Amino acid sequence: MILFDVYPLFDITIEKGKGCHVWDDKGEEYLDLYGGHAVISIGHAHPHYVEAISNQVGKLGFYSNSVQNPLQKQLAKRLGEVCGYDNYQLFLINSGAEANENALKLASFHNGRTRVLSLEKAFHGRTSLAVEATNNPKIIAPINANGHVTYLPINDLEAWERELAKGDVCAVIIECIQGVGGIRMVTKEFYAGLRALCTKYNTVFICDEIQCGYGRSGKFFAHQWLMDSTADAPDMITVAKGICNGFPMGGVLISPKFAPVYGQLGTTFGGNHLACAGAIAVLDVMEQEHLVENAEKVGNHIVSRLKELQKEYPVITDVRGCGLMIGIELAVPYKEPRTRLVKEQHCFTGCAGTNVIRLLPPLCLTMQEADDFIERFKAVL
Repeated sequence: MILFDVYPLFDITIEKGKGCHVWDDKGEEYLDLYGGHAVISIGHAHPHYVEAISNQVGKLGFYSNSVQNPLQKQLAKRLGEVCGYDNYQLFLINSGAEANENALKLASFHNGRTRVLSLEKAFHGRTSLAVEATNNPKIIAPINANGHVTYLPINDLEAWERELAKGDVCAVIIECIQGVGGIRMVTKEFYAGLRALCTKYNTVFICDEIQCGYGRSGKFFAHQWLMDSTADAPDMITVAKGICNGFPMGGVLISPKFAPVYGQLGTTFGGNHLACAGAIAVLDVMEQEHLVENAEKVGNHIVSRLKELQKEYPVITDVRGCGLMIGIELAVPYKEPRTRLVKEQHCFTGCAGTNVIRLLPPLCLTMQEADDFIERFKAVL
């Protein structure tokens, strides 16, 4: 049997990692400004995380959700305290797509509707309804194209109000900082207006924080940059990626307005003992090492340095982002500079669209490592 070949791959085999660095099978070291696609939140092979995972798998890696799992309750309590949503409920699953799928399903149970509004250039996952809410026809199979979703422009509140006023919208789902969409942020005015309209028209308001959340923006959630009060909170918040530093896990934070019903949602692997132990360790490290604050500080420094480079190199047409989620828009396709960053400068980055280099490093990135990246990027420019 061979692998189903759907990924274009660099000819590099990564064997180990530490902090914001990884090493290939030839012993070559790379600076990691990609974080495994924003998944590595506290750094590769953090000793506290390794110890927590190792201890738990030595006792019990998995048992079903038919029995008590105190680790789930411990994680829910800790997460609520850290993120500021201690009155919300937590449903644990395995991935970001699954988180969005369950959030949209719960919204439809709540108001009985089937239509969804999503942003142009949105990316919400590759499962049934999540992929339909993703604005990329190349990855929506005919079986998924069921006409549930209307895509609307970012920050155009009038366009959204016209659709919401029809009274048939089940849910609005947005990334407050679009990842695949090129690091574009929702404005405070748009966010507040959309939140109010969802309340007015009995539409469920979902913030997809799978990539932009979990401390990456410099606040625990990106939408918290846009809120004036707790009245502006989303009805549901979806998380994954950084929640368990590489172990597959996702979650839905659900407001008190939703009452749970036995059997309404379910999962086999979600919230397993090993994942919960890892996720608790991630929160330990984030708090002890002040990684949310570090993301804001180091992210601001990188943006400032990139804007200085922009004055020197007009091939940089825009620099935007928040915390350690940064987009560098180029006047040329990203492919050559990104490839040269990997092959010549031994530095991993992400990408978006055709012209945007995307930075998604671990939240423990230091000022020295940030400056190191700038020098490597400058060499490519």
